[in-house]
Amino acid sequence: MAGGKLTPRQKMINLMYLVFIAMLALNMSKEVLSAFGILNNKIIESNKITDQRNQSSFEQLAQKAQDQPLQYGDKKAKVDKIRKIAKDFNDYIENLKTEFTKDLERDENGNLPFEAMDKGDKVDEKWFEGDKPSKGAGGGQEFLDRIAKFVTDIKQAGGSAIAAPEMKKIEDRFATAPIKSKSAGTTLPWLDYNYKGFPLIATVTKLSQLQADVKTTESDIISGMFQADLVAAASLTAYQPIVVPEKTAFFQGEAVKGKIILGKFDPNLVAKSVIVNGQSVKASAGQADFSFGAGAVGEHEITGSFNFDEGGKVVSLPIKGNYVVVPKPNSANISADKMNVVYRGLPNPMTISFAGISDNKVNASAPGLSKGGKPGQYMMRPGSGTEVTVSVTGELPDKSKVSDKKVFRIKNVPGPQGAIGGVIGDTKGAKSRLEVSQISAKLPDFLYDLNFRVTQFTFKVPGQPAIVVNGDRVNAQCKAALARAGRGDQIIISDIKTKIDGAAEIITGKCSPVVYEIQ
Repeated sequence: MAGGKLTPRQKMINLMYLVFIAMLALNMSKEVLSAFGILNNKIIESNKITDQRNQSSFEQLAQKAQDQPLQYGDKKAKVDKIRKIAKDFNDYIENLKTEFTKDLERDENGNLPFEAMDKGDKVDEKWFEGDKPSKGAGGGQEFLDRIAKFVTDIKQAGGSAIAAPEMKKIEDRFATAPIKSKSAGTTLPWLDYNYKGFPLIATVTKLSQLQADVKTTESDIISGMFQADLVAAASLTAYQPIVVPEKTAFFQGEAVKGKIILGKFDPNLVAKSVIVNGQSVKASAGQADFSFGAGAVGEHEITGSFNFDEGGKVVSLPIKGNYVVVPKPNSANISADKMNVVYRGLPNPMTISFAGISDNKVNASAPGLSKGGKPGQYMMRPGSGTEVTVSVTGELPDKSKVSDKKVFRIKNVPGPQGAIGGVIGDTKGAKSRLEVSQISAKLPDFLYDLNFRVTQFTFKVPGQPAIVVNGDRVNAQCKAALARAGRGDQIIISDIKTKIDGAAEIITGKCSPVVYEIQ
């Protein structure tokens, strides 16, 4: 369409073509705006359902706190504070959405005019001053401060009742740290990355999603603090007695010792009586100690009941458990947690123990074997050779020694499979898709989650010279060759070179090629 003299007819055809392309782009834009609007409505509907579910849980908790204030009163008070913090922040976000859309006319179903919300001027003028967040009431800095305050207030209100992993998840969910933009090729402030220059409908949808995160946080906190069945418990029949022996197996002649505890342990809950194997045992706060002879080798049952007074009646909770009596050990338990072989260069987790012998009395040795952080846990990093032998010794209570060993095969990590756009094996598609797709390598169904990074590959178009590409995406030379390919041509991606992130010393087999057929 550029260069050379054009006839008036050709100029007219070119102009019509440009108008046609513009119309397509306009229609695509409207479809995207409508898609954001539909997504926003779905998020709002989902938020209503979450509100109902959370309200039901909170009401059940309030009833339990009224019935058993010593057990649930303090937790109920924490949840009340968290609910208010969440409501205040949710209302603040709702006010933002109302402010940004107050001049827009909704249809008969209450829907915003999605296709007309293609500009972000209101948000940009309100939240940004140059390249920085605007200050003052309703400004971008206030929005960032309210997000940070929400997390701080939740942490303060929940205190130790919110587990550290759950609090970390909440902090990550509402993090506003700068984000690296692939399209801009630089790191952008969080507010710029998420809201600057976006269509208004996109901003409204993101604010609705932020409200969804608030409601999810409420739900996660209540689940983490009480577990799923805590707020649904209706009576003492919800308590499950659990048999916890001191160890899972006992030597002949030993006393079987352990505890009978309730799944919902409460220091304010004391049984009227506890019967174990037909004998009355001493009951204390929510538990009872027991001790009796182990008996012969084999499996034995532990039966009885926890008995409580409730509403003028005796509530009996059955006790049912078992234990196994085993002879003194003469062999070790040596096993690879994930496989019956160990892989060269990888940290192979292993569990090594002697039945009935504590971990501090067990010693294991082998080339590349190191002790883990927990009892019985080891890590094997095999080197050269095809086999490795693990030797184990243990010390019995009478100071005598027992020993055992086991041989493991050493194997190399198998070669990965080539993939285009995340799809392993041969695939089909348009040229444009191949131009933007990432060349990757995967090792499906492998016992370890290895992240392969493609460093080089060969790009071959039928009838044209092969092109060696450094990196994991096609370059300009590939695109030029691809432009001359026709429908049905098969583009071959071969000689894929890979590295494993974090484990450059691991050598793998050759990566399989992948074929892309032009449609």
